[in-house]
Amino acid sequence: MTLKSQNRAYVYASLVVLFWGTSATAFKIGLSYLSTVQLLFWSSLAATTILFLVLCSQHKFKQLSAATPAQLGRSVMLGFLNPFLYYLVLFKAYSLLPAQVAQPLNYIWPIVLVLLAAIFLGQKLHWYDLLALLVSFTGVTLISSQGSINIFSRSNPLGVVLALSSSIVWATFWIVNMKKNAGDEVVTLFLSFASASIFCLIAMVTLGGFAKPLPWQGILASAYIGAFEMGITFVLWLKALNLATSTAKLGNFSYLVPFVALIFISLILNEKIIWTTVAGLICIIGAILFQQYLGRKLDNEGQKP
Repeated sequence: MTLKSQNRAYVYASLVVLFWGTSATAFKIGLSYLSTVQLLFWSSLAATTILFLVLCSQHKFKQLSAATPAQLGRSVMLGFLNPFLYYLVLFKAYSLLPAQVAQPLNYIWPIVLVLLAAIFLGQKLHWYDLLALLVSFTGVTLISSQGSINIFSRSNPLGVVLALSSSIVWATFWIVNMKKNAGDEVVTLFLSFASASIFCLIAMVTLGGFAKPLPWQGILASAYIGAFEMGITFVLWLKALNLATSTAKLGNFSYLVPFVALIFISLILNEKIIWTTVAGLICIIGAILFQQYLGRKLDNEGQKP
């Protein structure tokens, strides 16, 4: 039974990798028809609708109605960070950069998470954390250069800053979310997205998003992002985590996402994948793996008498 559950977890995780692997391509397609705030609003609304349907199918209205004021307040805070602020920054980065640049730059968040945890949670910073930071910075430099000696001659500096900033927002979201939530995870997810939709609505009204054209291609892209980047995929990931007997092994699946993304970026967006993108991505993923596995193992062995 345990093996069967783990195998089912792998199936769900594989679907997550596939769906998230298409996200960068969907972002670029959506942004070719909609503004940043339009794409954010309609995607968030689609995700909220899908999560509401998931709640209906799982008969979780009782848990929803039982949410305490503290849980509601926490959901509003989480919803502001993610999806509202996170995707607002990320979509703007994608509007300024090639997908093959924006996607891997956003993936340094595990390194950023360790640094923020050291600053705000007082967690110890190890030597391998600093080494991982140095290697990942090398990867960021390679990706941003797009094959040029002058790092910003081909990449938009603001786009690079925004892509890196999105990883800070995501890491901040994880730190806030580290405190175990007593409520149902799907209910919390729905409340967060519902809260974010309100923030998105305010942004749409303030920035005149409703006055701009709304092509059907943009609506389809928003619906796809809302379903397969946000709503359904988060539920599948939660299901995989609940079924897994080894969450560490399951977590390794997430490192496949940026490589799968490059395949879709090349095939659908017709972006020529530059060698610096691949080399930089290998540096970033290698730094994360070193930090999370090899670094801690070496550190633990060094502490043995």
